[in-house]
Amino acid sequence: METSPGPWIDALRHSHDRLLAIVEPLDPEQLEQPSYASEWSIAQVLSHLGSQAEIFGLWLDSSLKGEDPPSREVFGPIWDSWNARSPEVQASDGLHTDGVALERLESLGADQLARLHLNLFGMDLDATGMARIRVSEHAVHTWDVAVALDPAATIAPDATGLLIDTIGQFVARAGKPDGVERRVRVLTTDPEREFILSTGESVALTPADGEADLPELRLPAEALIRLVYGRLDPDHTPPVQASGVDLDELRAIFPGI
Repeated sequence: METSPGPWIDALRHSHDRLLAIVEPLDPEQLEQPSYASEWSIAQVLSHLGSQAEIFGLWLDSSLKGEDPPSREVFGPIWDSWNARSPEVQASDGLHTDGVALERLESLGADQLARLHLNLFGMDLDATGMARIRVSEHAVHTWDVAVALDPAATIAPDATGLLIDTIGQFVARAGKPDGVERRVRVLTTDPEREFILSTGESVALTPADGEADLPELRLPAEALIRLVYGRLDPDHTPPVQASGVDLDELRAIFPGI
């Protein structure tokens, strides 16, 4: 698992640049077309990324000052401000604010990165952890925009290579247990990984333990990430091999966040 913030910050830069290249040619009508994200247009996805970049800047401020993160009451006015903007302004401001937050993160020296520490969502995050949560959101929402314009779009390979080794931390929060006991061996490609998905009263994804004779699911790593994020519907599923497990049942366990 990557513990240095550098690769995460690089992946965030690549995701931002990819999003910029996708969105810049779009006209106002295209900005208002639906994204993959439920009930959000492309412009609204960009608005969300912009508002979250603004909030991320507040988290950086708090961390560098050694203070607690701002309370959730601070977020409402920020979201209201972004929601009130026109689609064109949401798009342009979203890309700009996203870029500003990224440039600030990129500008931090080694000493500043080493000082970053924040308690968020019940997690103690260092610089790598803070960059990770930004990459996980950014890469997935960039896909939400990309796939609206190209049905064959995938999550970026560099983000996939990082996120696949941390996806287990997200599974327990994303999964909605259905009470059915399962143990499924999950094997991924690009990169190759092997996990055990356990369901029942809770949902967990852990490194494989050598247990034999389990149902198996084989799929690309980026598809597993999209499954966990509720973005692997039948129309956007690459070739997979499912033996002894119903992919539709797994989709229901991960309805999306």
